[in-house]
Amino acid sequence: MAAPTAACCLRFSVRFAQRGEVLGRFARVTSDSLIRSLSTSQHYTAKHSDVLQGVQPPAIPVDKLKVSYSRSSGPGGQHVNKVSTKAEVRFHVQTAEWIPEEVRNEIILKNKTRINKAGELIVTSEVSRSQQRNLENCLQKISEIITEASLRPPEPSEDDIALRAQRLERRNLARLQQKKIQSATKRGRQVDFD
Repeated sequence: MAAPTAACCLRFSVRFAQRGEVLGRFARVTSDSLIRSLSTSQHYTAKHSDVLQGVQPPAIPVDKLKVSYSRSSGPGGQHVNKVSTKAEVRFHVQTAEWIPEEVRNEIILKNKTRINKAGELIVTSEVSRSQQRNLENCLQKISEIITEASLRPPEPSEDDIALRAQRLERRNLARLQQKKIQSATKRGRQVDFD
């Protein structure tokens, strides 16, 4: 009961800290305290884009991820040279037991450019000058990657199967007709020397 309450308070405090509002003891949430709080609540469920609506978002255990920060690129004035706000989150895909086996294989197939030689999926974010927002963005990206890999194509309906069979039959008839035309052409080229 205490863990969901802590997670709720954390999300509430992060949301208002991002807006720049002061909320007493929740006014400053550092990245280390954010990770500690997220790992004590065991799982972080990220928001999803409209494309993946209707699919249950996966639970990501934050304590199984390697999080690092570095200097962000782009404009930002003197502030950009002082703080490390770019978030980089990585985890080893094959040993991630919190993801089903078939989903792990699909992640490896679909995200070859994001996986390094050690087999780690690397997700970075530098959309903001805030470590918390960049970390949340990375977790959202990982959640979307997992959800996209776990989507299965819909089962074909009876109409689709019938239409496919009809197209295949038409294609075979056209192929046989073409073979007959080719055969007649070759037969016409033959010369009888009798």
